[in-house]
Amino acid sequence: MSYLAGMNDFVYAPPPDAPRVLYHDQAILVVDKPAGLLSVPGRGEDKTDCLINRLRMAFPEVLLVHRLDLDTSGVMVFALTPAAQRHLGQQFENRQVKKVYVARLWGELRPVTGRVDLPLIVDWPNRPRQHVNHETGRPAQTDWRVVRHEGGTTRVRLMPLTGRSHQLRVHMMELGHPILGDPLYADGAAREFPRLMLHAESLRFRHPDGGKGQSFSAPCPF
Repeated sequence: MSYLAGMNDFVYAPPPDAPRVLYHDQAILVVDKPAGLLSVPGRGEDKTDCLINRLRMAFPEVLLVHRLDLDTSGVMVFALTPAAQRHLGQQFENRQVKKVYVARLWGELRPVTGRVDLPLIVDWPNRPRQHVNHETGRPAQTDWRVVRHEGGTTRVRLMPLTGRSHQLRVHMMELGHPILGDPLYADGAAREFPRLMLHAESLRFRHPDGGKGQSFSAPCPF
């Protein structure tokens, strides 16, 4: 099946469960986003159900700081005041937020640690796909650390140093080890998994009120 055909066949069916709140105070809200739920509304009335709209039921003042892909689960932080939104947004923009992901990859990735340094840009004829372009791409770096090999697959922790769209997914594909279950970048048997095997395990940032470093995590569901 071609990529475009796959997009035409896509039906948005978000999970019914309420997002799990990990922490909140007067300035921030930290949640564990389930896979299959948009971070923000998509195009069309059928894509209005999303994480931020669900959170507004209990936290009407909630403000977006960053996003996770539809198919990715894990830790997200939201702001509850405009000042907190600006403070957190600057930390993301200045690469001061430490992000750690868990993924399962096709094949056995070696060596056990390394860095991918490949510039990325949107692949316009096939958007929302991204691709490597050494002339016009924006810098993108990802560190990896193998956790273990599992029967022809690899469990890794991924530490993005930049925050490009689909960065982890494209970088792993470029290594020849696509993330299992990836509907955009995996083919054949690597694609035939019940979900994208990518989870935002932890976030570390400075609290907008006072600047104290805080870390939040959510256990990997696969």
